[in-house]
Amino acid sequence: MSPIASPKTDLKIMRLRVGGMDCPGCAGELERTLTRIPDVEDVKVSFSNGSVTIACREDTGPSLSDIEAEIRNLGMFVTLQEPGTEPPSHGWKNNRNVHLVAITSVLVGTAALVGTIAPELADKAWTIAAALSLLPFVRQAFSLAGAGNPFSVQMLMTVAATGALVIGAAGEAATVVFLFSIGELLEGLAADRARRSIHDLVALIPQTAIIEEDGAHKTVQAHSLVPGQIVLVRTGDRVPADGIMSDEGSLFDQSPITGESIPVIRKHNADVYAGSINVGNPVRIQVEKTAQNTTIAQIVQLVEEARSTKAPFARLIDRFSARYTPAAMLLAGLVIIVPPLAFGESWETWIYRGLSLLLIACPCALVLSTPAAVAAGISTAARQGLLLKGGAVLEAIGKTRTVAFDKTGTLTSGTPQITDIIPVQENKESILRLAASLETGSSHPLASAIINQAKEENLIIPQSRNISVLPGHGVQGNIEGRRLIIGSAHMPLEDKRIPPTVLDQIAALEDQGKTVAVLYGEQSVLGLIAARDEPRPDAASAIKSLKDAGIHVVMLTGDSHKTASVIAKELEIEAKANLLPEDKLRTIRELEGNGPVTMVGDGINDAPALAVASVGVAMGSGTDVALETADAALLGNRVGGIVDLVTLSKATIRNIWQNIALALGLKTLFLVGAVTGTTTLWMAVFADTGATILVTLNALRLLGFQTVWNESQRAGENQPHHHHKQNQVASAWKPG
Repeated sequence: MSPIASPKTDLKIMRLRVGGMDCPGCAGELERTLTRIPDVEDVKVSFSNGSVTIACREDTGPSLSDIEAEIRNLGMFVTLQEPGTEPPSHGWKNNRNVHLVAITSVLVGTAALVGTIAPELADKAWTIAAALSLLPFVRQAFSLAGAGNPFSVQMLMTVAATGALVIGAAGEAATVVFLFSIGELLEGLAADRARRSIHDLVALIPQTAIIEEDGAHKTVQAHSLVPGQIVLVRTGDRVPADGIMSDEGSLFDQSPITGESIPVIRKHNADVYAGSINVGNPVRIQVEKTAQNTTIAQIVQLVEEARSTKAPFARLIDRFSARYTPAAMLLAGLVIIVPPLAFGESWETWIYRGLSLLLIACPCALVLSTPAAVAAGISTAARQGLLLKGGAVLEAIGKTRTVAFDKTGTLTSGTPQITDIIPVQENKESILRLAASLETGSSHPLASAIINQAKEENLIIPQSRNISVLPGHGVQGNIEGRRLIIGSAHMPLEDKRIPPTVLDQIAALEDQGKTVAVLYGEQSVLGLIAARDEPRPDAASAIKSLKDAGIHVVMLTGDSHKTASVIAKELEIEAKANLLPEDKLRTIRELEGNGPVTMVGDGINDAPALAVASVGVAMGSGTDVALETADAALLGNRVGGIVDLVTLSKATIRNIWQNIALALGLKTLFLVGAVTGTTTLWMAVFADTGATILVTLNALRLLGFQTVWNESQRAGENQPHHHHKQNQVASAWKPG
């Protein structure tokens, strides 16, 4: 289901959860029924989410009670609820399938008891039991027929059970209805389990929170929190809302949101996700978002919309099943009439066989084979920090022949890291603290790297005075009675000369793709500091895994050939450098000559390439433009997430084929049995509901899918880069 597109101002939108939608066929029946209501402009039904979105005219459209009545006529029930929230528990008392199983079991049990006590009344008892058990399904079957679906499973079962009554097989007719009721209940339970998979995320947010007001603590409902409030998160507590760290910091397990299994440090002013577990010291967090707008809530909504879009596989199966059911009914009719008319066979025998075949004709299991697997795959990806826009993306990424990576911010962290401190006339500690003093207040990336390194080494940074900028070259100032300069090795300074040996060291560092800053004293060079935008810790392993899978890997960058070649050599990847955005786009089109291409990037300059690639994947720390353009996002900023996506996609496609084989295999087996007379009516019911349950359970196996990215490969990835941007994913990345 895609969102209602561009609603008119005079339209009202109703979003509802629907219980009793146990198969994709039910979803289709619901959509057809609601579409026929006067003044309903648009209807989007999602079986995967058990939801429906209705756009109708504000003034003349149906009311909520009208909609509920139509849905109840189909044997379903309604709860009004906005997307992205926890689905309600309807309980056994409100479950229609539970009621039907209870009623039919009492009727069948009574008939069996009467038959035992008074055998002469057995036929009448079974006939009454079958007729009464059948009534709810007859009503539902004709409601569906009136809604434009004469070939519903309820209609097929009604015809088969009625036919069994006509030929005197009342006991089997009652048993068929009873088993069908059980099958419907089991299908519903399996469907609910699949739907709740992603909503387990919502349950991670605690129900209560401890707020701090005027120095006192008070417990309140988490959903009542508003931006600006301060909440206390004790050791072991879950964070109740997205917020900003007010204290010095703590360690948080945020695996439910980003998929990152190793706890991360969140320092003062850093973002903290709702649902994260505080595994460090007690801290105070300033609430930034309401419960409805937390990252988890928005991820749930994104995934619900993604699971509702149909994959190409699903559309193909839908077209096939639309022809399959009428064909199966025609075959059942031929089985009933041809042998008696053409060969003088017994009408009773062949009517029975035709009715068995009719029960097998329902395509529920086949129709469910793809959406069940896709929904489970998308849910699993989301729980591991891999967000997908829809089933088509999940299906496509497994067919990738080439993965093209942007360099800066994708294969690398996006911020320079200090790699070398080389003493000339001062020791390393002195060089770093003096350089940090000069750079205090500068927003240059290299300056930030120097200051962060000094803080990480717990150095005392001295006060600098009379700071002035040397445009394009560096910074100068007075520190501890000395006039010092930090700047480029190539800046013109008449009174300072770099010794030849130091020049050789600078050249060697630059050959490694590093930027070198020189700390100048009053008369000479004091030392060198080198920095580089380092590859992400998992980049090399991820690239190797992709290559081992037979996927071509290439790096596309706007950097110089020299800088690109250094990173490319370290990561063992082919590199194309000096590329403008239009050059990246052209390169993607050239690469697509060898098959589907997945592009991975994070910047505005990557947006055209992300859009034109078969699949565009944005890093979670990327810009809004990249996130909106991409088909998928890696919330945890792991390059290995691409390997996980490819692996999960292939597992999902295998699961779909297994489901199709299960559905068609069981149907074929029992169809042959029906024609040869070895399949009874109750066995035919098992062929239908059993196949549906097996397909659902097989799809649910994907919920336990574990990525191949082991813990040792993930170790060391918790660098504090771009933390302030990670929350952009849920708000900026919109499924389309």
